[in-house]
Amino acid sequence: MTSSENGSHLARRSLLAGAGSLGVAAALPAPAAQAAPSKAVPSRGRYPSNRPGLTPYGLADTRLDLWPRKDNSFVLPLELRPRDKERGQVWMRDTYVNCFVVDGHPLYVATGTTRVPGLEAAAPWNDGIFVWVSRSLRGPWKLADTTGIRPGAEKGKVWSPEFAGENRPGRTVVAPWQKYWHDDRFGKRGQAWAPELHHFRGTWYIVACMGDHSRNVGSFLLVSEGGVEGPYRLAEGNREKPFGDPVSGGPDFIEPGAYHHIDGSLYSEGDDAWLVLHNDLYAKFRDDMEDIVPTTNLPKFQQQPYSPEPYLEGAYVFKHGGKYYLLHAAWNRASINPDGSTRHAYDPPGSGRVQYQYDAVVAVSDRFEGPYSKRWTAGVGAGHNNFFVDHDGHLWATFFRNPNFGHWSDPSRLADAAVAGVVRLEWTGPRGNRLYVERRDRGRASSD
Repeated sequence: MTSSENGSHLARRSLLAGAGSLGVAAALPAPAAQAAPSKAVPSRGRYPSNRPGLTPYGLADTRLDLWPRKDNSFVLPLELRPRDKERGQVWMRDTYVNCFVVDGHPLYVATGTTRVPGLEAAAPWNDGIFVWVSRSLRGPWKLADTTGIRPGAEKGKVWSPEFAGENRPGRTVVAPWQKYWHDDRFGKRGQAWAPELHHFRGTWYIVACMGDHSRNVGSFLLVSEGGVEGPYRLAEGNREKPFGDPVSGGPDFIEPGAYHHIDGSLYSEGDDAWLVLHNDLYAKFRDDMEDIVPTTNLPKFQQQPYSPEPYLEGAYVFKHGGKYYLLHAAWNRASINPDGSTRHAYDPPGSGRVQYQYDAVVAVSDRFEGPYSKRWTAGVGAGHNNFFVDHDGHLWATFFRNPNFGHWSDPSRLADAAVAGVVRLEWTGPRGNRLYVERRDRGRASSD
């Protein structure tokens, strides 16, 4: 999670595991406005206006202007690996894309959660983290050239539990808790989820999460000893465990004490960097980037939660226009109001509530730690994403179209789900201070 100003309990756990029915979308009520919106807050001049807010707080905005569409988005033409040839595109969740200036030239990077041949999801195991690079957002996108590091390994694979044999005294590539293991219920277990790639103070870092089928579940940091392709080693603070404390949660097959905070992300500003963990924790990295401070009892962002607060994922911080934007992924669940109308809201699971879209919800603050504003729907179906700025100064978000539940799980749409997608964003200016998926009419005010 780099700033745009410095240079560039169902949730994902069971989603990545492939749980649930692919047919639930067929039972969903049609999208509708759920309540009378408050008056729009217009911006002046060349900026779009803020979307009208929905009341009560926690309702989801489903209007088509906030969807990634053909006129505002596209799927990245990533170089195919042998496993991708049959599908014709890379299967990816938790898509991450960013743009950095390296040696005076723009370098775009892409990564995400991928699966192995023969499995329908990234569970109960996958084979690690792949990276793609490009000089343009439109491509061509090539797999990072790792052939000089591991001539016999699959190109583009920068880290994997398979690399445990590269451990040396004083240099850990794969910790014991990250290695593959086996049990009678799942067989081979262990996977890396939701990686992000960052270029900070001249060094490449990857922050990622060991998924639910791992010995320990939680976030970790990799440090490159070369370029974007690696080789990567594990940060010292993760040799024994993931970042932070063990917490309750997760599926029943996670061993007691093994579940830590997932979806780790990195925010940098100037010479400082912070770890961001789902859904409300953060900690500053040590100056040497080998661990966080504090290592336990991490501080929390000051947020305005929904009531009741659902399970949120994919926390991410992005700075633009002097403001801090805190992103979360939240399930928009559809249900029926007493009058028969459709309700779309960021509700917890419950009777009569059906998962509809995996949305991106955002709040804004003057300070990194908050307090943050009330959240708003920034993108329908664009949850578990990141915001970034391209080399020309345009704002973008990633999306992947969740294939396991809701709209994109419908068999008629499934072939177009789990993709590496990007969608243009719009900023409502220094008065509005909101970021949205770019709308068709852009909500422009008529004055000025």
